Amino acid sequence: MKNVQKSKRANKSLPFFFKDEFKVSFVIIFISLILLFTTFTFDVVPPILNRGIQPATFPKALLILIIAMTLIIYYLATKNPWKIEKKLPKSFFLTLFSFILFVIVSKTLDFFLAISALSIFVSYCWGEKRLFYLLLVGIIFPIIVFIFFETILGLRFPPGIITNIYYS
Repeated sequence: MKNVQKSKRANKSLPFFFKDEFKVSFVIIFISLILLFTTFTFDVVPPILNRGIQPATFPKALLILIIAMTLIIYYLATKNPWKIEKKLPKSFFLTLFSFILFVIVSKTLDFFLAISALSIFVSYCWGEKRLFYLLLVGIIFPIIVFIFFETILGLRFPPGIITNIYYS
């Protein structure tokens, strides 16, 4: 009788809060909520000094987006469980390297150029091999980011090769 009970329990899946998908999602959402609550302590800038949206608005929107995307990924992970990998793929380490390269290029040459190079390099590392789409991502994405920061947020990019041409 005890063997039957043990085998039934062995076939039962773990409760949701013991699964890796839940643990990762919980940590991301928990940290995001803590940061979201700290944005409510930011000072309000008077309208005359404000060059776009209030300083606390962008972090709030970004954190809400992170929480929403984490919930979507958790939902998808419950439908299609994560594969257990023995080692991380090469593209993961290349992506980490590209962020280091991004910082170097953005500080020395140009932030706009760094966004473009990062977009192309990460897309290539994760499997996109068609040159047309790589160039499209490398041109369109940085332009969208530039327009968003310049017009909606009212923020200027740091000086560099390409941004100096635009701002002069």
